[in-house]
Amino acid sequence: MQHLHRKRPLLNRGLTIIILFIVIYLLTLFAGYPNAVERYYSEGLYPVVCYLLHPVLNLLPFSFGDVLYTAIVLYLLYAIFTAFRLLFKKRFVQLGKLLLGIFIGVQAGIVLFYLLWGMNYFRPSAAERLNLRDSTFTTADLQAVTTILIDSANHCRARLAPADLLQSNDTIYQKARKAVNVLANTSVGFKTYSPGIKPSILTPFMNYLGTSGYYNPFTTEAQMNYQMPVFNRPFVACHEMSHQMGYGPEDEANFVGFLAATASEDKLLRYSGYYLAVEEFMHTLRRVDTVAHKQLKLRISPGVKNDFKAERMYWLSYQNKINTISSIFYDNFLKANNQPEGLETYNRMVSLVMAIYKKNGLVR
Repeated sequence: MQHLHRKRPLLNRGLTIIILFIVIYLLTLFAGYPNAVERYYSEGLYPVVCYLLHPVLNLLPFSFGDVLYTAIVLYLLYAIFTAFRLLFKKRFVQLGKLLLGIFIGVQAGIVLFYLLWGMNYFRPSAAERLNLRDSTFTTADLQAVTTILIDSANHCRARLAPADLLQSNDTIYQKARKAVNVLANTSVGFKTYSPGIKPSILTPFMNYLGTSGYYNPFTTEAQMNYQMPVFNRPFVACHEMSHQMGYGPEDEANFVGFLAATASEDKLLRYSGYYLAVEEFMHTLRRVDTVAHKQLKLRISPGVKNDFKAERMYWLSYQNKINTISSIFYDNFLKANNQPEGLETYNRMVSLVMAIYKKNGLVR
């Protein structure tokens, strides 16, 4: 009887694993129907999650998500130490309970990830929802829009006063929130619910990972690196708050962040948006037409070029093997969540920007 009593926790945990496996399987089946995801999740459950969590967590001056992730890492380190101790003492039943508990935690994390936010990866694309399906373009089209973006970035950079580059992070966050809210009022496709952006207490660690910001799907908080170059911060804030809108893929969040930033009245925010766009478009142009890329590189003003150099030097100063490992991990994460191009997904925003420029008649 005592032997059965000792095994009961193992049986209960085994049953829990089976139940959670079934739930995960059902979620993966549901993910295969984008229109159903849009109707029942993105326009159904997810707004409720935002209404409940955003106003509460926005009251906290720090990121609860940062604290949550830190606690999980500390627990896992403790669990690894405990597992080796139990193995050394040959207490296999307790070791089994610990390992099954960790596995259940991972399964529960997967379920919460998709229920609280992650299912947005599987809704119809932004191109479909925003009626921007005409995303085909020629090299000439790409060159034309890249030229427009370079000229816009040059103009915005020339208008920046020294005081603009000395804005506090709080001011940047406030202006980014305003820009996102203004965009939200232009179309139901950009609807948002109490957006917010917070400085991440993990910023020193993020520097070594080469991370400018992140979205926590468990707390629905948007966090950003508060130490990176000041001209990067406003766009990154808009990008991360775009995830709060329900834009999962990185290219879509970049696109929405670009729209919010470039429509802003704030000079630094506008520049930050165009700066990112020039970076993305020049990267794409280099792959399709190296001659055009070299020609347009000469068109970029010294001020913008200096910012590109400053950004590059900033990240290089932290670059190490951890950055490479994290890039591989995040690349595989994106591929597992309906973004088969992995980190290259960030560059696909070009097709969305091209589509809206064509829609507005700025290219043929």
